[in-house]
Amino acid sequence: MILFLLRRLVSGIIVIVVVTSLVFFLTYGTSIQIARNILGPSASDEQVAILNENLGLDRPLFEQYFDWITSAVHGDLGVSYFTSEPVAAALSNRLPVTFSMVIVAVLITLIASLALGITAAARGGVVDRVLQSIGTISYVFPVIIIAIGLVYLFAIVLRWVPSIGFVPITRSPGHWLASITLPSVTLAVGGIAGLAAQIRGSLVDELGLDYIRTLRSRGVSERAILGKHALRNAAGPALTVFSLQFIGIFGASLFIERIFALPGYGAYAMNATVQGDFPVLLGVTLVSVVLVVTVNLIVDVAQGWLNPKVRT
Repeated sequence: MILFLLRRLVSGIIVIVVVTSLVFFLTYGTSIQIARNILGPSASDEQVAILNENLGLDRPLFEQYFDWITSAVHGDLGVSYFTSEPVAAALSNRLPVTFSMVIVAVLITLIASLALGITAAARGGVVDRVLQSIGTISYVFPVIIIAIGLVYLFAIVLRWVPSIGFVPITRSPGHWLASITLPSVTLAVGGIAGLAAQIRGSLVDELGLDYIRTLRSRGVSERAILGKHALRNAAGPALTVFSLQFIGIFGASLFIERIFALPGYGAYAMNATVQGDFPVLLGVTLVSVVLVVTVNLIVDVAQGWLNPKVRT
């Protein structure tokens, strides 16, 4: 198991280095005149040259890359070209907003998918068809329509939760939960259908195997068969889908934050993309890749624990 973990960890580090390197050279190695974009078209060539020198953009590209990656290893992701704010500090302020929303959305997705998938596989018949229909409807609805519907019902009509804004959990846990409820539910709705379908399909296949019939013939209860045997053996494919759902939810948070006016990671990344703020883009890329690698590593560990064959 230790060797399995080491292999996954090394491959993850390689992915992080390769992706961040590609993004660095694709941004700084292009013909885009960064200093000119910052100063505007009315700036003189002398002003552009001075800013290039101040930003270190007049140095060889590989020297710039070595300085950036060395600083990144020590937690220094540079400074924004447009706000002069340290990128690491800006991300640390905005990531809690996004993580709050994503973690709640993931919990909703996991709980609802398990409930729907297990119920559909265990009951079958009409219950199975109804649950699959509900899941399909939730999957095909555009996120923007779901968001508008939730805001109209719960924020405008019922006035249970605010429609926009974010309250830190340190200020008020109750208001924090209220501020992320609608964004989290909006993120979760689309992912529930796919994960529930995967859980249901895997469980149906597992419940049809010979060892399940043997357990039933020995008088083992259906609850024990589902919880102790079938669900664990069927969890492998579901875990893979769950990891993809997590990454998808994190990516979709970029748009959800714009809809609900949340000062999170996604909104910060979008603004940096529009402005061409390269240090911010590199910091966002690094955090995103590290998150993806970490999630995949956790899933691989869970897969190896559930199924020893995966370790080989």
